Amino acid sequence: MNYNNLLCKYCTLCGMKIRDFYAESLQVSVNCVHRGKGVGNSMANRRNNKNNRNSIGMRMVKRMLGFLILVGVPSVIFINTFQLKTVTFEGLTRYTNDEIQEKIINTELDRNALLLYLKYNYFTDVQIPFIEDIDLILIDNHTITIKVYEKKVIGCVEFLGDYLYFDKDGIIVESMANPLDDIPLVKGLRFNKIILHEKLEVQKAELFDVILNLTQHIEKLDLDIDTIHFNSKYEVTFDIDEIRVYLGKRDTYDEVLGELKNILKEVEGMKMNLYLDKYDKHNKRIIAKPKETESSD
Repeated sequence: MNYNNLLCKYCTLCGMKIRDFYAESLQVSVNCVHRGKGVGNSMANRRNNKNNRNSIGMRMVKRMLGFLILVGVPSVIFINTFQLKTVTFEGLTRYTNDEIQEKIINTELDRNALLLYLKYNYFTDVQIPFIEDIDLILIDNHTITIKVYEKKVIGCVEFLGDYLYFDKDGIIVESMANPLDDIPLVKGLRFNKIILHEKLEVQKAELFDVILNLTQHIEKLDLDIDTIHFNSKYEVTFDIDEIRVYLGKRDTYDEVLGELKNILKEVEGMKMNLYLDKYDKHNKRIIAKPKETESSD
């Protein structure tokens, strides 16, 4: 009998049922032989799997190290090469250098000169009250100059507890909770429409031309006016510290304001009322009364 064939044909590890006596008598040895081979193969497989896992882990570690080196080293070089050390400013009047620097440089990435330059010149619009725009100039790898373009405001009005600031064209450019000391506050107006970034509309269209004429000449003559007040007849009164100036109603105020500038140099620090409502090129008479005398009449 060919036992080799019998072993292969009736081996239980091959999934065959044993029907022959000789095969049954050989089953134990066959099973033992095959089971021994199975155990050996299983142990070898486990060793191979472990080695494979170790090999995969090492490859992953090497790749991660390579990635860190590839990215990390250039990043460190980039950060050190463009580290921001010096910032200079041009065009600032309403803010100090430190105030603007805190508003513009507010993240760690902003401390990189090149990234800061690209951010504000190409990707981000500045959102700072009374600042129209900024322009960053990269002087060298560590130095930036920031040119600031401020919004030109010439007056403000109070509306619902806020102070709305308008430019020379009457466009409302900013809204703030508090008034600015160097911008005259216009009082005595009624508004038809008041919307941010649109033209201010008052009860009479021609009245706004008077407001612009006043505020533009105030700016030109560098007059420090606290309040511009219109009464029911649209007559104009200025408040300047402790001095009240009555200008009356007229088409243009350039001549009388020029004279007011000269007078203010002489009465600075006094408490009085100045009457320029009758002043013109034909009548140069000016009446001045102390406020105490005026209040007792």
